[in-house]
Amino acid sequence: MTFGQAIKNNFSKYVTFSGRAARSEFWWWGLFVMVTNLVLSWVDIALFGTVETGVGRVSGYTDMPVLSSLFLLATLLPSISVTVRRLHDRDKSGWWYWLFLVPIVGSIVLLVWFILEGTRGANSYGPDPLDPSGSGDSGEGLTSSSIPSVGR
Repeated sequence: MTFGQAIKNNFSKYVTFSGRAARSEFWWWGLFVMVTNLVLSWVDIALFGTVETGVGRVSGYTDMPVLSSLFLLATLLPSISVTVRRLHDRDKSGWWYWLFLVPIVGSIVLLVWFILEGTRGANSYGPDPLDPSGSGDSGEGLTSSSIPSVGR
């Protein structure tokens, strides 16, 4: 999956928590969010400035990062959903995402899972995202989503 495809795919699956996400999709999305947030932070500083610190000094600027905050808010749900789909690619439940709450160890375990290759062929969360033919496994035992499909 290319950089552009990953961004397009994650915005089109804005809150889709079912299915699987390949490593490339997950990491390209992370790069997009990080770089865009960095650029918007610079724009925030250029447009709104920063507050001068010190006793008795008041500045006419604000330190509220408006643009980068709005961007992070807009990408919060797609970021969570691609993370859950990445866990599904490893044949793990999306509930494992809460592991990040365990200091240090939880983040390390999640990072390792995000780096490792997903299961080959279909697993309990869907067909292999890297198999364009979908012919890897038959996908028996998979259940369909209860979320209705909406035509565009």
